[in-house]
Amino acid sequence: MNETNSNRIKKLLNGSDVIRDNQNNPALDFDFSNETILITGAAGTIGSGLAKLLIHTPFKHLILLDNAETPLYYLQNELERLSIQNIDIILSDIRYEDAMNDLFKNLKPSIIFHTAAYKHVPLMESNPYEAVKLNIFGTKLLADLAIQYQTKKMVFISTDKAVHPISVMGMTKRIAEMYLEHLNKPHQTQFVITRFGNVLGSNGSLIPLFKKQIERDQAITVTDSDVSRYFINKDKACQLILKIAHNDDWEYPVLTFDMGKPIKIMDVAKTFIKLHHTNTDNKIAIKLIGLRPGEKLHEDIIATNEQLKPTQYQDILYVVKNQDEYSKPLDLTSLQGINSYQKPSEIKAILSTYCR
Repeated sequence: MNETNSNRIKKLLNGSDVIRDNQNNPALDFDFSNETILITGAAGTIGSGLAKLLIHTPFKHLILLDNAETPLYYLQNELERLSIQNIDIILSDIRYEDAMNDLFKNLKPSIIFHTAAYKHVPLMESNPYEAVKLNIFGTKLLADLAIQYQTKKMVFISTDKAVHPISVMGMTKRIAEMYLEHLNKPHQTQFVITRFGNVLGSNGSLIPLFKKQIERDQAITVTDSDVSRYFINKDKACQLILKIAHNDDWEYPVLTFDMGKPIKIMDVAKTFIKLHHTNTDNKIAIKLIGLRPGEKLHEDIIATNEQLKPTQYQDILYVVKNQDEYSKPLDLTSLQGINSYQKPSEIKAILSTYCR
């Protein structure tokens, strides 16, 4: 690992919630004073990160929605201590049609940050029905309601795992991308897709896992010595997402961030040990455990039929298709007929027909 790569990893780690050397709030220049903002998955890493930035900007109304009771309770307590006004905390699920219809009808969100998703790759391999219902049909429901109630903009948080996907999680996110891309031209609601890599320090990600393993005097586990990923820290990702929402001038619907070159997980593990482990008498080992179901050795940020183009912002890039492949509406009929008793392999086979 060269010095440049080591410094990149240190900077990413210092911007995570696990190791942080700067707790100051960033200077933000966003004005959402006319906007009613809905964040789905508001108690998650990106959702809560957006909420904690938005409370330092002018906004009309903030709606924080999640189906995870305890994390949402913690977020509520944190915001109550700050005495922020005009915030609704809603415990619900984006798959509940009646509840979502009531929310849109009564609160009329003008901007949606859709971060809610099932994201853990191996877990979704064995539970594809739930991934389909949340990642695809939950997204579809929100998008359809956004059109019905004339929401101005919906920002969908996607993933690099949606590029040439081999996992259930990646396939469901790719299909959701495709559904939203179809909706952009014929409707007034603007659908923007943000596709980026791993958020270092996010809930359930490798850094919290490394931290727990070290605290238990266990070996750090890495799947493969060559496995690599694109990384971005939460603060930067959330600031760029707010920038995307604040600007209406996007020529193409799919955007990504300049995350630099992929980083080997092995290098992240070694750097984390140096920064976090202070007991030199007890060395921390690294154990290779092999790739888990649905995992790739390397991820891509664009597909073979896509290219990157610059935007007016240095850290934000367009993902542009080489040709318009999705001129017809996406037919989700074959997915609507799946049930929870089907074999995971059967459901994944249906998903794969959409992602060829």
